[in-house]
Amino acid sequence: MARHRLPAPLLILLALLQTGPASAAPAFRATVLSVGDGDTLRVRSGEQRITIRLACIDAPETAQSPWGQQARQALQLRLPVGRPVTIQPHSTDRFGRTVAEVIRDTNINLALVEDGLAFAYRRYLAGCDGAAYLEAEDRARRAGLGVWRVPGGITRPWDFRRGRRSARIPDGTTPDGRRHFCSQIGSHARAQELLRQGHSYLDSDGDGEACESLR
Repeated sequence: MARHRLPAPLLILLALLQTGPASAAPAFRATVLSVGDGDTLRVRSGEQRITIRLACIDAPETAQSPWGQQARQALQLRLPVGRPVTIQPHSTDRFGRTVAEVIRDTNINLALVEDGLAFAYRRYLAGCDGAAYLEAEDRARRAGLGVWRVPGGITRPWDFRRGRRSARIPDGTTPDGRRHFCSQIGSHARAQELLRQGHSYLDSDGDGEACESLR
């Protein structure tokens, strides 16, 4: 049987990533508190509450309906509240989140890519087993899973975010011409609705949840 060959661009990336993942800190055990979106969750380790941004992958944004919601639901099913997990940190991002791979019975980050629920995040693969992520994405693409049900895949989340930022008008509001404030919104549910409509500034820490103070 002929062995499937990866596209040439992926082969180049694999060659650059053959050194494998580099750990920034020791792994630690934690308990799942909540899931923000398809690549963000909150955990507790001892007395510390930590926001985790899943390393190596980029899941569809919540506003990329229905893909963002599907990714979040899949992560909630894999990591229900109270589930113990192992966190393998890679770095800390500009929002102060711990960028990490999350291990339960399997590598959750990699499984989301394998199921077509997230993309391999090529820009940030240097600290990961890049070969594994790119090959998982290629299998999902060939099988037409999740985000790959659309020919060529849906708009990549990083491109979607870039487009949404460029759509804002000069005073920082979104195209509806209004800027909302958590103290004036009234409910957590309404805040999440506004976030889905593009009011991303309501998610100040980038964890996929708007106006956490309203919970």
